[in-house]
Amino acid sequence: MTPLCQKSTIPICSCHLKTAIMHPGCNKTFRQNMKSTRLFGLFFLVTLVFGHGTDRKHYIVYMGQHSHPSSESVVTANHELLASLLESYNGAKEASIHHYTKSFRGFSAMLTPDQATRLSENEDVVSVFESKMNQLHTTKSWKFLGVDSIPQYNKLPMDIKSDVIVGVVDTGVWPESESFNDYGLGPVPMKFKGECVVGQNFTQSNCNKKIIGARYYSKAFEAIRGPLENFNRTFFRSVRDTDGHGTHTASTIAGSKVSNVSFYGLASGTATGGVPSARLSIYKACWFKDCEEADILAAIDDAIHDGVDVISLSLGPIPPQPIYFEDVFSIGSFHAFEKGIVVCASGGNSIFPSTVGNVAPWILTVAASTIDRELSSYVVLGNHKQLKGFSVNTTPDQGKQYRLIFGTHAAAFGIPSRNASFCKRNTLDSNLIKGKIVACTLETLFDDKNEKAITIKEGGGAGMILVDDPLGKDVLFQSALPSVSIGQEEAQELQSYMNTFKNSTARIYQTVTHVGIKPSPVMAIFSSKGPNIITPDIIKPDITAPGVNILAAWSPFATDGTAGNSLDYNMISGTSMSCPHVAAVSALLKSVHPNWTPAMIKSSIMTTATITDNTGDLIKNEDSTEATPFDYGSGHIDPIAAVNPGLIYDFNTSDLINLLCSSGATVSQLKNLTTTPVYCKNPPTASYNFNYPSIGVANLTGNLSVYRTVTYIGEGPAVYHSILEITGVKASVYPNVIRFQKSGEKMTYRIDFEAYKSSNGSFEFGSLTWMNNLHRVRSPIAVNVVQI
Repeated sequence: MTPLCQKSTIPICSCHLKTAIMHPGCNKTFRQNMKSTRLFGLFFLVTLVFGHGTDRKHYIVYMGQHSHPSSESVVTANHELLASLLESYNGAKEASIHHYTKSFRGFSAMLTPDQATRLSENEDVVSVFESKMNQLHTTKSWKFLGVDSIPQYNKLPMDIKSDVIVGVVDTGVWPESESFNDYGLGPVPMKFKGECVVGQNFTQSNCNKKIIGARYYSKAFEAIRGPLENFNRTFFRSVRDTDGHGTHTASTIAGSKVSNVSFYGLASGTATGGVPSARLSIYKACWFKDCEEADILAAIDDAIHDGVDVISLSLGPIPPQPIYFEDVFSIGSFHAFEKGIVVCASGGNSIFPSTVGNVAPWILTVAASTIDRELSSYVVLGNHKQLKGFSVNTTPDQGKQYRLIFGTHAAAFGIPSRNASFCKRNTLDSNLIKGKIVACTLETLFDDKNEKAITIKEGGGAGMILVDDPLGKDVLFQSALPSVSIGQEEAQELQSYMNTFKNSTARIYQTVTHVGIKPSPVMAIFSSKGPNIITPDIIKPDITAPGVNILAAWSPFATDGTAGNSLDYNMISGTSMSCPHVAAVSALLKSVHPNWTPAMIKSSIMTTATITDNTGDLIKNEDSTEATPFDYGSGHIDPIAAVNPGLIYDFNTSDLINLLCSSGATVSQLKNLTTTPVYCKNPPTASYNFNYPSIGVANLTGNLSVYRTVTYIGEGPAVYHSILEITGVKASVYPNVIRFQKSGEKMTYRIDFEAYKSSNGSFEFGSLTWMNNLHRVRSPIAVNVVQI
């Protein structure tokens, strides 16, 4: 008996998505190893980088709002503050990297830990924290979401639909892509105050009426990692994208319609963004897949100033999530919220509970799930049994069966059989694999699948079957010879066949596209999960959207990450891909309802989401277990319903300040946060009473009442009846019927919870839905009974 599934002790993660994944069938030891090492993966890899020959590090000094008359005066004030510490004005200018002058005040600088501590004690400073290096979270999806069926949007005049601007902070853009043509668009909106910054291979002509703004940021990256030229990698010192990730996310949001698009001839059709009439302002803050936080904050500062309506962030903090005052995503997005800008951010690809990032309640946090399309590759064994797998095989097969061999049985001289099972370079005997299909395993999820295929091809092999690949379905790959990834059940079938028949054979078929897959959506295995570790009473993520095998525009200077091919359109996976879907829906809502606040847009998206798949059953995880609000938040996004939600849960900056008070923020932290005086209530309002569209109680001890206020935004009188569903606790809602006479009226209701058994550390889930003949306004509930 030859084991196909090897134990791995090194779980890994990366961007959009060569993620660390736990297959449901993997052994308990593997799972425990992953938890104990706390290698939650995927969001980011961080290197602490010290100043040359000193103990200096790169710190961000955040100072909140400011009343200075100009950016120049802010820079001068920053230098003076830093000079008082360093005792040299010139030294202050040399130490500083970025200045945040437009939407809020702050700077980044190379400082010693002692200097950073002394700065944090200054009364004008909100927080001082080390700037970290982060990584990115990395067609049919819009049809799956039904965007073309929204009459309110389709009836809008083009000048209104094209007035919405989305800022994309990412790796830049490839402006020549057909997805960014500006056919049919009018002049750049007058409200836009941004720039088209020229640079290497990027001129003013590369901006148009689609890409109306372009900026790039590398100061912080180069201060830590050295000049870009030292990396021996292709890049342009401009907003031009050589990674592909930024081009992909931007085109998903607002790409123009392009016909006859496919991925190696698969998944063919018309590629389009969710709001092809919207404008894009591009902020390149990531280089070689790494994003320095100080650069990111500079990009958000500019985006707010430039007048964008929505900001899309397919990147986020390293798990565990830092506190809000020490997290650039929370800081930047808070000031965006103040200015009426919706911020959508990916929740991350870290797999495990409590790893969801970008959890600030003013951010719309996005999980990832599938659409109803699969790219399948089939293996037919010599006994005529068919195994379903996943990959991208576009070359016609030879129409014949090939002998099968385990990598463990083809070890090169002196190589242990276990090492040979991974099919890495110099581990296989070419005499044993020649003319055969080799069955290989993963050592870690960082394994380069194409390298395995190249190794087999160079040894004369005919194909590769990658067994028990937990990422195979969600992250497709195309390799140097016919290859396929199969799951655990199929791996067991293959193993049984190969152990039974000495001269076992197989044939790998071309990949085919299947649409109408049921069930869909299914939660992506890599998608980061709640609960929220910073504010546990706020359920995170907020929403799920398509993030698996999404086809969108790409940079031809970027390879597809598998066979090294240049592509104009690529198919990739991650919460990086689901985030721009939600950003596009936010832009669509802003078009239809230009006066809606970020909280109203968030509420409409969350309360109209669906928790059922296309079979009518509850949404599942990939292991067929029932998904919960910690997987999908309020559910799967429904753009059609979100346009007309009926009721909304609204909140403003003052409400957020009260929430921060209840979370333990100090007066000194809060006083510079806004331009108005800040006072905390005594006692502060409990975080479970923050007027959020979902309802969370992280510590229920006995009895507790939760309050929410809804605002009616319909027409004419309306009556809503409540449906309260939850197990594990007793609950009742009062009043259970609410009545409105006109739009804008508010009603407050109360939910009384009573514990009757301990949850033993796990949450009980349920929902409260307000319904009438036109609307269904649903809030998920998560309650943890810690003591009776």
